Amino acid sequence: MSKNHLTRLVASKTWPIKRKGIQFITKQNPGPHSLMLSMPLNIILKEMLGSASNTREAKKILVMNDVMVDCIRRRDLRFPVGLFDTLSFSNINGHFRAVINKKGKIVMVNIKKEEAALKPAKIIGKTMVGGRPQINLYDGKNIAASSNSYKVGDTLLISLPKQEIAKHLKLEKKSTIFLTGGKHVGEIGTVEDMDKNKIIYKDSSGNIVETSKKYAFVIGDTKPLITIG
Repeated sequence: MSKNHLTRLVASKTWPIKRKGIQFITKQNPGPHSLMLSMPLNIILKEMLGSASNTREAKKILVMNDVMVDCIRRRDLRFPVGLFDTLSFSNINGHFRAVINKKGKIVMVNIKKEEAALKPAKIIGKTMVGGRPQINLYDGKNIAASSNSYKVGDTLLISLPKQEIAKHLKLEKKSTIFLTGGKHVGEIGTVEDMDKNKIIYKDSSGNIVETSKKYAFVIGDTKPLITIG
């Protein structure tokens, strides 16, 4: 087994792939997303979207067509596509976003063209650079901030590919969140209360649920601003 491949049996449980049959599968390049919440383009094209039946066809698609991840053209079969990244195909005018469903599996959901130029990015840290605050985002990007109003746990709706802040979504009561982990992964809810590292939210059925704050990803103020499913 080469460093570019791994066995299907040890691939992340978040990958919606067949575990039996062909022994090896493409491994994604190291990137800003965790290995658990990202997949290589090769596998997405072959096993999720059905755009290619083998690696040769997948490579041809990347070479011959404008395949965009977050509005930037990508040609590497092993390029990692992670949570909330957008994937666009200019030849078929198809647009998708990577999300995680209630079974804990990464899925690609259809989105509109205009939504492919927007990406929610969770704030995981803040630093000072040259006397100005810099925001550290969950996907490894950093953005210079014009104020100190941005807090860890908030979400920035980023316009692509310029990486400009289109909207600031605060983690607060009544905000809409998406759960990215835990036993309630894939659920959407409304924040009811927060206590230290815990968050209490109301799910779509009206149930009051408590979970870890680290799993809460704000996707809207009163309703989702992106397509989840």
